[in-house]
Amino acid sequence: MMMMKAKRLKILLFLFAFNSITLYFYFYFSSHPDYFPNRSNPHFTRNHTKSHVSITATAKPWPILPSYLPWSHNREVPVRSCEGYFGNGFTLLVDALKLSPASHRKSVSDSSAGGGWFRCHYSQTLLSSICEGGQIRMIAEKIVMSKGGEELEMVLGRGEEEELPLFKPGAFQIEVLERSKIGKKLVNVDFLNNYLPNGAIHRHTMRQLVDSIELVGPNELNCSEWVEEPTVLVTRFEYANVFHTFTDWYSAYVASRVTGLPNRPHIVFMDGHCKAQLEETWNALFSSIRYAKSFRGPVCFRHAILAPLGYETAWFKGLSEDIDCNGASARELWQHPDDKKTARLSEFGEMIRAAFGFPVDRHHNSRPVSGLNVLFVRREDYLAHPRHGGKVQSRLSNEEQVFNSIEGWASNHSACKLNIINGLFAHMSMKEQVRAIQDASVIAGAHGAGLTHIVSATPRTVVFEIVSSDYRRPHFALIAKWKGLEYHAIYLDGSYADPPGVIYKLSGILRGLGC
Repeated sequence: MMMMKAKRLKILLFLFAFNSITLYFYFYFSSHPDYFPNRSNPHFTRNHTKSHVSITATAKPWPILPSYLPWSHNREVPVRSCEGYFGNGFTLLVDALKLSPASHRKSVSDSSAGGGWFRCHYSQTLLSSICEGGQIRMIAEKIVMSKGGEELEMVLGRGEEEELPLFKPGAFQIEVLERSKIGKKLVNVDFLNNYLPNGAIHRHTMRQLVDSIELVGPNELNCSEWVEEPTVLVTRFEYANVFHTFTDWYSAYVASRVTGLPNRPHIVFMDGHCKAQLEETWNALFSSIRYAKSFRGPVCFRHAILAPLGYETAWFKGLSEDIDCNGASARELWQHPDDKKTARLSEFGEMIRAAFGFPVDRHHNSRPVSGLNVLFVRREDYLAHPRHGGKVQSRLSNEEQVFNSIEGWASNHSACKLNIINGLFAHMSMKEQVRAIQDASVIAGAHGAGLTHIVSATPRTVVFEIVSSDYRRPHFALIAKWKGLEYHAIYLDGSYADPPGVIYKLSGILRGLGC
């Protein structure tokens, strides 16, 4: 009997090990399609002739997100609907350069096949495009800007104009097989005006990038390095500001989903900004980051995606136009689709939490034994960028007094235990900031970019903003609305807040949470 049990145990262990190994290889190779060179994907042909080969298989998989809804290419997405603003409203597909029939026929069986392609997904809601292409060469020497990626202390006083790109003709090139197209520009002015309009943007760098693209023959695309995995090209403007960087993160995320990338892409910064604290989140969200000027010699991309500028996202456009959307759960929208509701901000907030390894299925269903966390997001002095003096403009003149008053009041609160968290974000890592946000039942603070983190809050978190008379801007009221969070505000006559008045408002919020 004992021998039979031992034999059965060995068989079970063997089957378990075999099944684990099988599943490992299945998921690994499923998430790395480049290991299957014979897959008939016209966007990933092989042509390494006269080139230094750089084969990468380092893309991170997408995490499982409770609020995720399919990013299907539904051509019927209504203009100015919530999905049009925050999801896949990029429904008009425009080919600037189609993959040549000869290249398509050769792509599976002939490694010498050439020929690139380029197309844009245009949004009639946002009036912007997500563009993508293949067999694209970037010549960094033809991009005029600073190198980028330096330590901040090394470039103090450097002007912003030095950090933004100026693309010379031919800075980007695409391989074509048709002789009649060689030497010509990829697109004309009409294409740019129709699908990459300047709008209110003074310097539209992605439009300028596309305008620089020239077509070259199949024997001219010599590269010192090939980037095999999908790469999103991003130009950042206000790169040290949390709110504006959130718009860049979201734009890159949406571009990745709209183009159907199987894994998280790599990022190349098409700017010359120095290093910033916010790069920690760029690295967490995507597979890798790199500055355009860091490449040695011409570099070729099998698949490059151009993300819209952060100024073109609904996050920024909502500051000047009415975007009538309310946050809802993905489950509700799956069962009852509604053009006036969205779960996309919740999806993205979960993406940020998952990127840092935090659980994404946590909700504040009941009062925790350890007490309720009230996170007070602070504004403090720090050196943000080369043109910054290190002093942050105060939005709440007696912030320290208000915080100390809340702490004193909470320590004597008998109804339930309160943990007042001092949110000194400027001196916390991005991961620590996200952790503080997800653990908070109430997020409070004066109007400031740090409150953009409410995107990563759990569904039942309450937002409490203290708004001075000089900064009555709708940023965080809108984000709370679009995410479906409860929002409260105190509007000050100046920049001084009466501590008892703040505490009175906060105590009412806590009563609503059962405290």
